[in-house]
Amino acid sequence: MVDHVLSWMTFFPLLAAAAILVLPGRLQSAFKWIAVLGAAVPFLLAFQVWLGFDTHLAADGRALRGAAPTLDAAAYGLQFVERAVWIRAFNIEYFVGVDGVSVSMVLLTALVSLVAVIASVRVARPVEPHHHSIAGIQVKERAYYGLILLLETGMMGVFVALDFFLFYVFWEVMLLPMYFLIGVWGGPRKEYAAIKFFLYTLLGSVLMLLAIVYMYIYAHPAHGSYLLADGSAAPHTFNMMYLSYHTQFEWVSFITGKLLWVLFFIGFAIKIPMFPFHTWLPDAHVEAPTAISVILAGVLLKMGTYGILRVNYPVFPAETLWASTAMAVFGTINIVYGAFCAMSQKDFKSLVAYSSISHMGFVLLGMSSFTQEGMNGAVLQMFNHGTITSMMFILVGVIYDRAHHRDLAGFGGLAKAMPVYTGFAGLAFMAALGLPGLSGFISEALVFLGAFQTHRVATIISASGVILAASYVLWMVHRVFLGPLRKEEYGEFSDLNWREWLSLVPLAIVVVVLGFYPMPVLDLMSASLGALRDFVLAAG
Repeated sequence: MVDHVLSWMTFFPLLAAAAILVLPGRLQSAFKWIAVLGAAVPFLLAFQVWLGFDTHLAADGRALRGAAPTLDAAAYGLQFVERAVWIRAFNIEYFVGVDGVSVSMVLLTALVSLVAVIASVRVARPVEPHHHSIAGIQVKERAYYGLILLLETGMMGVFVALDFFLFYVFWEVMLLPMYFLIGVWGGPRKEYAAIKFFLYTLLGSVLMLLAIVYMYIYAHPAHGSYLLADGSAAPHTFNMMYLSYHTQFEWVSFITGKLLWVLFFIGFAIKIPMFPFHTWLPDAHVEAPTAISVILAGVLLKMGTYGILRVNYPVFPAETLWASTAMAVFGTINIVYGAFCAMSQKDFKSLVAYSSISHMGFVLLGMSSFTQEGMNGAVLQMFNHGTITSMMFILVGVIYDRAHHRDLAGFGGLAKAMPVYTGFAGLAFMAALGLPGLSGFISEALVFLGAFQTHRVATIISASGVILAASYVLWMVHRVFLGPLRKEEYGEFSDLNWREWLSLVPLAIVVVVLGFYPMPVLDLMSASLGALRDFVLAAG
């Protein structure tokens, strides 16, 4: 397992899903525990990857550009690599590995997936019906847990795949289970939300596929041929590293290169989601069950910004510099527009959904800066937002399980009835608005520090997003938790149960620890992001 840690981490959830599907119905009570095991093993393996990751190893892109291809993974800054020829006729390889850009996303995926599965576990309804405690998935459990584990395999595969064909397969594998998880277990408008999510994401996938096929056909190796995993020569390749460093871009005219960059960028921007491609997200979040909202905000949105860093930056460095100002502008729009939309929401879950749009704008802004501080802040924001927003969606689900509504005007005084819940909510929402000492602050501070050096106007405008975030968060806290109880029955709500404790405590620990000491995550990414930044700037 140690020698193939990324493969085990990626496919173990799929094995657990298969076990759930073949178990007889009389063992239905075991489905949830197999699912927990299926998510727990990748989390432990991700922890092993973190411990064994060499934080100083990074690619020297300027030395690799135009050089002969090599089978030495360390030359590309890759670790835990597994590579084998998959479909020889089309030079497709099973090629997985991690560097500083992807390893933090692997850790985030493993953590959020485990938390989401725990949040799905059905808790027995208490004898006293006035406690209003309904929790977890209670219908079609076999299908639900099988799909959520398949979804984890797709997400993990996206972050470790280094062959474009393999990357695209994992990207599409993720789409179908999410469609059904929203469309079957979602709210009243679940079909509409699921179809909208599917169509938006499929549009991005088609654009990305067109660009991949064009590159495969028209990219020419700088030294006559590429190398497959067994050392044999190949005239065409899907290898991301080769297309980044060992390709003669004769096919890139002024128009064609930028068109390919835009095709990839739109495919990834839909997933972020970046304005104006954001409209699918609030519908998907509002209708999705709690655990799926956790995965959607905690991991899936990061696949968009990760894709830009993995594909657009190294494969099209000159085009990326050309588009940097536009990225900063769209990031600023996301920050301000998302915050204003959050302020106008009446639905608790919709408020959190629009806050995610706003906070992902900080990632775009930091990425566009091409400074070490800004790019570190962007990827750290990806990680921190994943844990913070996962907490927030779990907390919204907790109160919905008891009150059976999410109308912000219908709450009030919950701090008296649910003090522990209120404590976790205060921690999560204060982290979201960037309170110093919590993880949201340091990542936003690094983004501003880096972006101010290159995009001063955008940074100054984006800083208003912090004020707006404080406004809608404090407004929400006042309406939901403070003052007298709006309804007498709220005083009988039970506080957190064991499942909710298990879901929230790991995330809360990460939020607090990284708020005071972010180096465990920053150390992972700094060398690789610095090398990527230098490579892009040198190409420009």
